[in-house]
Amino acid sequence: MDPRSTAQDVHRCDLCETAIVHSYCDVCHVNLCKPCVVDHISDGYLKHAIVPFQERRSTIIYPKCETHPHKTCKYQCEDCNNIFVCSSCTASKQHKGHNFVEVTEVYKTKKEVIKKDIKELENHISPSYEKITLELEQMLANLDGGYEKLTTTMSKQGEEWHREIDIVINKMKAQISEIKVQHREILQKHLNEIKQIQSLIKKSLLAIREIEKSTEVSLTIEYSSKIREFSKLPPKVQVSMPTFIPKPIDREKLYSLFGQTTPLSTATKENVVSLYQPNTSIRELLDEPELVTTIQTGYENLRSVTCVNEDTIWTSGRTNDIKCLNIKGSLLRTIHTKSGKWPIDIAVDSDGDLLYSEWETRTVNKVKKRQTEELIRLQGWRPYNLCVTSTGDLLVTMYIDDETQSKVVRYSGSTEKQTVQFDDEGKPLYSGNSYYTKYITENRKHDICVADGGASTVVVVNQDGKLRWRYTGHPSVTKNKPFQPFGITSDSQSRILTADYNNYCVHILDQNGQFLRYIDNCDLKYPYGLCVDNNDNLFVCEYNKGNVKKIKYLT
Repeated sequence: MDPRSTAQDVHRCDLCETAIVHSYCDVCHVNLCKPCVVDHISDGYLKHAIVPFQERRSTIIYPKCETHPHKTCKYQCEDCNNIFVCSSCTASKQHKGHNFVEVTEVYKTKKEVIKKDIKELENHISPSYEKITLELEQMLANLDGGYEKLTTTMSKQGEEWHREIDIVINKMKAQISEIKVQHREILQKHLNEIKQIQSLIKKSLLAIREIEKSTEVSLTIEYSSKIREFSKLPPKVQVSMPTFIPKPIDREKLYSLFGQTTPLSTATKENVVSLYQPNTSIRELLDEPELVTTIQTGYENLRSVTCVNEDTIWTSGRTNDIKCLNIKGSLLRTIHTKSGKWPIDIAVDSDGDLLYSEWETRTVNKVKKRQTEELIRLQGWRPYNLCVTSTGDLLVTMYIDDETQSKVVRYSGSTEKQTVQFDDEGKPLYSGNSYYTKYITENRKHDICVADGGASTVVVVNQDGKLRWRYTGHPSVTKNKPFQPFGITSDSQSRILTADYNNYCVHILDQNGQFLRYIDNCDLKYPYGLCVDNNDNLFVCEYNKGNVKKIKYLT
């Protein structure tokens, strides 16, 4: 029998390979028996971490200090982009007066996040994608069979009618070929129209660039913008496949009764992106919303909050620091804006990286791996509020420099994809008053929802930028101040929630803009930015108090 294994598969020492394991080195990750422990630490006890085997992988391995190689870093400096520092670094002139956080606290919090992420990935996200994969594979597997069934049905009917029906079959197949030609012509015609428009856009762009370079006054003044014309995207053409409908056999009426293929059907359909998402159960509004917890952020003027997960949020106010806090209010991380200016708004992208906008520098910035990089820089416009969509796009509300116009622009990375500014009659969708915020969100229907504080209106357009509805408040005896929407967010049921700054409450609307109820029982004061987490818990900024309130409002 192999002495290294038994029926119980006992763990053995990795050095001598025979004795039963007693200890474990958390640094070298090796099993050790009692006699081999001494040999293992012979090159220096401090280089190892020997623990009982049952407690293996329990020792926290701190990073080595780059400045003081013989010491480990048990702190992070918040004022130096959270770099790791040792006790000697904290007492040095370089870090004099800085704020430090213990690595163990951040480590424990991150471990909890990792556990929850693993649970969410294993129990929900991964099974959902697996289900989608199986459904798509099944659809693909059945695709040929479905189309083959169409032609087989025709062939079987032809076999029953023998020689006489061959003529009819050939004729009807010819019809299908003609329909196929029509089908192709319709699609080709639409494609040609699209390419023609693309060509016009390219020519227009070349002409505009020439005018931009030109110093001729007449060319510049006579320039006429075609943005509105080009922004109106053509409808999506949907052409349905023909079907074959067999009829009973009657020799005297062979052709008319053999069957018929449905004519080619052409229709335009609103171009909607279909996203696979895990099924969400219907959740009703609680009779009485519940205040779960109050998180103190330390800001005097708290503006924005965005969720990383159920236990972690980013917050920002009228200072140049952006704080990451856990649900208990412990500070996990601090980011300082690159320019030293305070951020207008913050968001978290699909990769979990922080985004923030700056009015004065006209930029939207991204913090990735503790490095801040410029994502977008505007010319003639200034960015305001941000929203990351379900497809990973970034929606930005912005004002023109003279503050007479505002619009919403969709970006993919740094590339502009869409502009939403005017309705079908050419009238502005949004006010130009930059004194007020224009917080923005996207609901599950891909509608773009803007809380236009300057117009005291919530404006909702579909993903193509077509106006759906406006909401200007709800008549109330108790809410006697003018409706003033600031923060806005949407939940898993496509309900829209907006903060009413003047009336100390949150309005809940359905996806069609119908008022459902207020959240006004949680002692809210000057509610500002809003967000919801994956469990539909609502987070509300209180501007003057600097608190974030977590509220449960769904069953």
